[in-house]
Formats: sequence, C-alpha cells, structure tokens
Amino acid sequence: MDPKTTALLKKALEDEQIRLVTDLKSVARPGAKPGEWETTYPQFEAVETSSHSAQDEEADEVEEYEVRLATERSLENRLLEVTHALERIGTDTYGMCLTCHKPIPPARLQANPAAAYDMECSATDIARGSTA
Repeated sequence: MDPKTTALLKKALEDEQIRLVTDLKSVARPGAKPGEWETTYPQFEAVETSSHSAQDEEADEVEEYEVRLATERSLENRLLEVTHALERIGTDTYGMCLTCHKPIPPARLQANPAAAYDMECSATDIARGSTA
C-alpha cells in the first residue's frame, strides 16, 4: 500500500479513536486495565411522590443501564479494533490479512480502515461463528 493512502487511513483511524473515547466517556469510565471501560450506572433525579413513582424510576434506571452496557461493549470492541489497526500501521503489518497474510483490498480498507481480514477470511470466520 502506498504511503499516502496509509497516512490517510491512519488519520481516519485516529479521528475515529478520538470519537470512540468521547462516546465511551458518556456511558462509562476507564477501567483498572488499559483499554477496559466500566459502564456507569445512571442516576436520575429523585422524585418526591408516591413509592410507585420511585419503582418506575428504578426500573427506568435499570433499563438505561442495560442500554449503556450494550453501548459500552460495542464502543469498546470497536475501539479495540481501531487501536489494533493503528498498532499494525506502526509495525508495517497494516493492510495484510491476519489469517492468510495476503493484502487486504484497498476498497475494503477505505470502507473499514480497521479491517484485519480480507473478505474471504472474514467470511470463513463468520461461517465458523467467530466475530473477530
């Protein structure tokens, strides 16, 4: 892959990394280990009415937490993919399929700069039930 294309894709990955961290901070906080995030529990304003309203509020908080948890997992997984792609750029292995070691087509990298597999290997992993 030519250096200009690699530089453009690296910039796209860095921009996405910044967006992902910003989005993660809205639903989680950094965990004890680098790259790990812990979903924050929502705290709605206290309602001073009947106990039924308090129960409704608790149910809303639990529901919101479940949404945050799913969002955090999705964002964290994508951030990991982007981070690994940036690491591959640094080690000159970017753009090569991690399974067959053939070049990943530029159109695939344009569509998903964090792609780690060519379409054939990616389809094989999906057929086996892997999501990597």
